[in-house]
Amino acid sequence: MGAAEAPSPAAEPSTKPPPATLAQAARERRDLVSGEVMDEARLIRFVADPGGVVTPDLGRRLPGRGLWVAASRAAVDQAVRKGLFSRAAKRRLEAPPNLADLVEALLRNRILASLGLARKAGRLLLGFEKIRAALAAGEVAWLVEALDGAADGRDKLLALARHAPAGVGVLGVFSGEELSLALGAENVIHSALLAGRGADRWTGDVERLAGFRPLFPEAWRTGS
Repeated sequence: MGAAEAPSPAAEPSTKPPPATLAQAARERRDLVSGEVMDEARLIRFVADPGGVVTPDLGRRLPGRGLWVAASRAAVDQAVRKGLFSRAAKRRLEAPPNLADLVEALLRNRILASLGLARKAGRLLLGFEKIRAALAAGEVAWLVEALDGAADGRDKLLALARHAPAGVGVLGVFSGEELSLALGAENVIHSALLAGRGADRWTGDVERLAGFRPLFPEAWRTGS
């Protein structure tokens, strides 16, 4: 729901200074695990379905009182384990033990769907040569590499991303098959989301996913 949602009565009072504007206040919610007030972009909204089952609402559009939890596996697991959803709602709710896994799966699907839309809008590049040129020109916001792609081409693009004029994020959680299906193309290994329109919202979803799993294997960082 909107700004009228009340913070969790179980949370400790926040010492954070009041928001500077009403617009900022409307974007902030209290994490029911830590009691910290933070921007919605750093949180996952949950609601209770008609049967009293806690359900993730990544788009923040489902009806019902929002129950907000920091976007991390540890926070969601703690909310489930300690019954914090029921405490905040002041009624018995059922929170599935695999709720964090469900959030991760929904975020993955949401990110893949957004990549498909970006390609249709001409904001996603496919292919090594096109991406290499865009990286050199500072046009890339995110490099999206297939998890099962060959190391040679990937390492070359990762090196270019590290030295790009603007910061470039790296995402490597999807297989080539997953990317190919989402993008309606064959054998997708290298893809790149261009900076600009639409990149910020997609980045927010990826940053939330980072709370549930690494965005790429550690070996990619070391080049091994």
